[in-house]
Amino acid sequence: MTEEYGLLEVEEDEAVGDEWEEIDVADTEADRIARKQDREFLEFRKRIKNTEQFKVEASVFDDATLGALYKLVQDGYIDAFGGPISTGKEANVYTALGPDGEVAVKVYRINASDFKQMRDYLDGDPRFEGIGADKKKVVVAWTKKEFANLSRARKAGVRVPEPIAVERNVLVMEYLGGDENRAKRLNEVTVENPETAYEVVREYARRLYRAGLIHGDLSEYNIVVHQGELAVLDLGQAVTVHHPNSREFLERDCHNVAAFFRRQGFEVSDDEMLEYVTEPEPEPSGDVE
Repeated sequence: MTEEYGLLEVEEDEAVGDEWEEIDVADTEADRIARKQDREFLEFRKRIKNTEQFKVEASVFDDATLGALYKLVQDGYIDAFGGPISTGKEANVYTALGPDGEVAVKVYRINASDFKQMRDYLDGDPRFEGIGADKKKVVVAWTKKEFANLSRARKAGVRVPEPIAVERNVLVMEYLGGDENRAKRLNEVTVENPETAYEVVREYARRLYRAGLIHGDLSEYNIVVHQGELAVLDLGQAVTVHHPNSREFLERDCHNVAAFFRRQGFEVSDDEMLEYVTEPEPEPSGDVE
């Protein structure tokens, strides 16, 4: 059966634009929990570190990260932990059970993250002025940035995982997948209707742009098919349109997407996608029906 890849409706009552709240990177309750090392936390740390799927991840689960997970459990966002969904240079993603079903838990590494690459995206973003060179603050900012970007994208009508909670370097969000496996990326499936899929992806890129965001790493590797819909992942690096490298990032996004769909047999140029994404919204006509 040919996929239709339907678009989401834009939430008309939600104003979107380029206003941003400053993101706080000060110590959180998770840091205080890790410093206090009370009996309940020590029991939680022992239980997690003895769990089979976490044994090989000692570099990911330092005490402050465990403090963040402990706080998320205390706050009712996580009831039980599952196995890994994916592992990467900057973050690991795990399944977990939340009060309303399965969720995804993304844990950014404080020590192993690519500090320089993160700075390239954060520098020039008005939300992160004055963070400095403190690596912990950069990673915490990056995690909170992804939460803010996901929230902004959903308001703009872009299908992304719903952000649920953020604590320090841990992000809880909607799990896109079935009972056994995560949703498949575009590079992992046969795209039966490439023209329609392309139209959905370019429209989501345009909606992000009109909401003041540029994905910055858009490609077939972070677009998935979930329940007949296309969804965009990994908005941690997304920047505002005022970022000094925003045009470069946008042109790269357009090239990656257009090149992928050309390989699927649909002829589209990089410039055509760029023109569509950046086309200004029409001015109100003032006509009264």
